[in-house]
Amino acid sequence: MQAARSLLFNIAFYLNTFIQIIFYLPVLLLPRRYIWIPVRSWAFATHWLLKKICGIDHEIIGFEKVPPGGIIVASKHQSAWETFTMAAMLPDPTFVLKRELQWIPLFGWYTMKARLMPVNRGAKQAALEQIATVGRERMKEQRQIIIYPEGTRRAIGAPPAYKYGVAHLYGALDVPCVPVALNAGLYWPRRSLRFVPGTIRMEFLDPIEPGLDRIAFLKLLEDRIETATARLVEAGRQEISAREVDHKR
Repeated sequence: MQAARSLLFNIAFYLNTFIQIIFYLPVLLLPRRYIWIPVRSWAFATHWLLKKICGIDHEIIGFEKVPPGGIIVASKHQSAWETFTMAAMLPDPTFVLKRELQWIPLFGWYTMKARLMPVNRGAKQAALEQIATVGRERMKEQRQIIIYPEGTRRAIGAPPAYKYGVAHLYGALDVPCVPVALNAGLYWPRRSLRFVPGTIRMEFLDPIEPGLDRIAFLKLLEDRIETATARLVEAGRQEISAREVDHKR
């Protein structure tokens, strides 16, 4: 039964994505601030599909901790869920993303209109300087830079693999960094078409103020995110186990 629901969701997800991309194309001709209308519409529709088809709801914890203005938001990355969820929540976000994503027809046009932060990962040192330079421009606009410190989605239970890029950005911009923990990978695993009913939880943690040594910052960031993520994952596993026991009765 759950396999059928997962298949149905995937069909609905891609169909909805395509329809919304086409429907909102005129927004690309408007000022940039209007780009968040289709983003929030897409996120709302995807959350609705997840809940109605897959039985997946979500809970946001600690969002009131996010300070106003220009900041860095450093998030654990386990699934596609946190990308559209966070983009729909923050007032004027921008993502650090692989430049190849901007080459995707239609979708890439939206990323360019939103003035995201594409990076050539193969360039290494040049990429670090690039995101710092672009990041300073985004801070002048009081935007929220979303970055995944591990660079890509990590499976539940995978050892942490934090990269230096987030520390370089933190040191260059001199703004607060908000760590984010989550357990989305329990319910929407990476590289999987299978979905697990339950409640995804995303938790915004206490901001790390500017001024720390970059290495000390990276260690503190990893400790906060991993500790909170482990707690959320364990709570999620217990809820899934309890649901499975109830289902068997």
